[in-house]
Amino acid sequence: MPIWKRNLIVCWFGVFVTGAGMSQIAPVLPLYIKQLGVGDASSIARFSGIAFGITYVISALFSPVWGLAADKFGRKPMLLRASLGMAIIIGSMGFARNVYVLIGLRLLQGAVTGYGTACTTLIATQTDKEHAGYALGTLSTGSIAGSLLGPAIGGFIAENLGLQNTFFLTGALMLTAFALTALFVRESFVREEKRALRLQEVWSSVPEKSLTVTLFVSFFVLTAALYTVEPVMTVYVDQLSGSGSHIALIAGLTFSASGLANILAAPRLGRLSDRIGAHKVILAALIAAGLIFIPQALVQNPWQLMGLRFLLGLAAGGLIPSVNILVKKITPSSLTGRVFGLNMSAGYLGIFAGSVLGGQVAAWFGIRYVFFITSSLLLINAVWVYFKVYKTLHINELAIYSKADEQELGI
Repeated sequence: MPIWKRNLIVCWFGVFVTGAGMSQIAPVLPLYIKQLGVGDASSIARFSGIAFGITYVISALFSPVWGLAADKFGRKPMLLRASLGMAIIIGSMGFARNVYVLIGLRLLQGAVTGYGTACTTLIATQTDKEHAGYALGTLSTGSIAGSLLGPAIGGFIAENLGLQNTFFLTGALMLTAFALTALFVRESFVREEKRALRLQEVWSSVPEKSLTVTLFVSFFVLTAALYTVEPVMTVYVDQLSGSGSHIALIAGLTFSASGLANILAAPRLGRLSDRIGAHKVILAALIAAGLIFIPQALVQNPWQLMGLRFLLGLAAGGLIPSVNILVKKITPSSLTGRVFGLNMSAGYLGIFAGSVLGGQVAAWFGIRYVFFITSSLLLINAVWVYFKVYKTLHINELAIYSKADEQELGI
């Protein structure tokens, strides 16, 4: 087996477990906080919001730091650091004695994350150009599927094995990812003995600043859109079903539909990106995803919603991988870790913003308006991507991509 493919398999498992570990707490968090002694409903809601959001905010702050460390020390050490750190911290959440300890551990979880960033950089730099689109597309399915399936997995474990075992089992899986990474991941990395560039110096070295910012903003909007419905999905399913029975199971299946579709679509759309260009795929996927959100607000039963979420997962398979492919192509390899770290920060902030936005829109206007707002964001982003990315690359694609190669060679 080629080394790049073996790295991809191990990293896929790691980012899946990491994504699930970051999101599995969503359905069980209020119950666990109540178990820790918080009895008032408003206090539970407040602490749940803090505990859920703080991980992503801290992750956004630390992601560029770990990107710098990846460029300086190699990507594999960052994989080992993140997987072992998360295994210990998530496992320790099961021993939390009060809500403040839980929030502190969630904060530490955000600080040690970086597995996904290091994996993306490793695959981007260690995979040949002919397979880069496929590899990055496949890798993205692990992160997205883990994030989307995490709530269903967490709810299932909590219901059948208890709340604490949700954290213990996730920690054990992260420890498995650590062991697999240590044994099977290989990286050809030569450390450059020179002073690490400051953020301002990194940014001044980026050859396509406007295009890079456009991709960062697009990634922020994409992740926000994928998470707007996270806080309200179970309530929406409850409203649609009317019976009040098996709500957790149906909601879990609805989350799973998107994850399954994404797993199926992302590698194929990654290959398509290699053939026709990632800028064409992301534009089509943005329009499709934006349109698919509209009928989700108009469904009459959970099964219709589930089918539309499956279609959304197919469209989403062409979004985040395309962003990663474009970032890789316009960025010199010496800056890849730092730039991917900044991009991941935009994604973490998008998760936090999407969750908050979805909850606030649902509280003020109703759940159905969450889908309308999300659709509008995606379609507006599609217009912006058309003018800022599609038209730019359609006219000057070879010149833009070669500029990064020339800067890397010092030309």
